[in-house]
Amino acid sequence: MSLNLEQYVSEFSAHNVNGEHLLQLDGSKLKALGMTSSQDRAVVKKKLKEMKASLEKARKAQEKMEKQREKLRKKEQEQLQRKAKKPDKCSSEATEGASEQ
Repeated sequence: MSLNLEQYVSEFSAHNVNGEHLLQLDGSKLKALGMTSSQDRAVVKKKLKEMKASLEKARKAQEKMEKQREKLRKKEQEQLQRKAKKPDKCSSEATEGASEQ
């Protein structure tokens, strides 16, 4: 509707075309759905291309964020492990010092 193609809404609805299905449509499938105007198909295909690019960009950003989170988690885990080892080292040195006396 935002593309001023309201005349196709009923046909798309009748064929249960949802967002996910819409992204997989090509020119021949649009034509089969009753979109006879090549101009209308070109408009839809251009918009679909933009949407796919936007989705891909968002997916990559999500992956990057997840990698950063994982890296941070690993770093925190390493710091916790180092802290856990330090007291053992200190207590063993204190024990050794006491046994020497």
